[in-house]
Amino acid sequence: MWEALQFDFLRNAVLAGVLVSISCGIIGTLVVVNRIVFISGGIAHAAYGGIGLAFYLGVPPTFGAAVFSVAVSIVMGLVSLKSKHRADTVIGVLWAVGMALGVVLVDLVPGYNVDLMSYLFGSILAVSDSELWLMLPLDAVIVLTVAIFYKEFMALSYDEDFAVVVGIPVKTLYLALLVMTALCVVMVIRVVGLILVIALLTIPPYISEKYTRSISRMMVLSTILGVAFTLSGLWLSYLFDLSSGATIILVAGAVFFLSYVIDLLGNG
Repeated sequence: MWEALQFDFLRNAVLAGVLVSISCGIIGTLVVVNRIVFISGGIAHAAYGGIGLAFYLGVPPTFGAAVFSVAVSIVMGLVSLKSKHRADTVIGVLWAVGMALGVVLVDLVPGYNVDLMSYLFGSILAVSDSELWLMLPLDAVIVLTVAIFYKEFMALSYDEDFAVVVGIPVKTLYLALLVMTALCVVMVIRVVGLILVIALLTIPPYISEKYTRSISRMMVLSTILGVAFTLSGLWLSYLFDLSSGATIILVAGAVFFLSYVIDLLGNG
């Protein structure tokens, strides 16, 4: 594997994996603790509408996915806050409509055949220098925002009623979390694709939750696990000539089931 790092595309893949693992470790922890995995999945799949719109308008796909994902995340957040008993229906509709819109808009692009697989299942080996420079500030925004408002996010995650009583703007904070989730999703698309994004966002935090007693430690362990899964998946995909995104998720899934079995045996 070390000799393979002489290639620029593999070095970029490793750096992309590390940057994505940081954002997923932080945002994924908040997603799991706040039980908004379904909303995150809706944002991830609806993002394809932004990719299709970007190709149709001739703008960078990452930019289109980011704008569209943020808009969808705000709509989903407002719906879930206003009518929680109907939120799953609306999120499911936005999920499906976003995907369908993306497919139709890509079909309408004249004389251009977009590789759908690279967006659905990721293309970490094709990450460019410019995309790495985009991931870096997005990571910085996520890290700084959560660091500055850590106590507020912790209150929101564990006791929403207490957060309201002490004057924390819960609705604004909740929408901010969904917007950061959307930005995180845009980063992960290049690594494992829209279909598998929710796995990388939730598996490391789910495993970490069993072995930590605070959100901060859960974020750190989730990030470490994310890096381990990504690098292991890259190495195996390079070794056996497999799809890198799917291999990363299979590694994460294997560790997930292993930890689950160990947990069952321990409780038994």
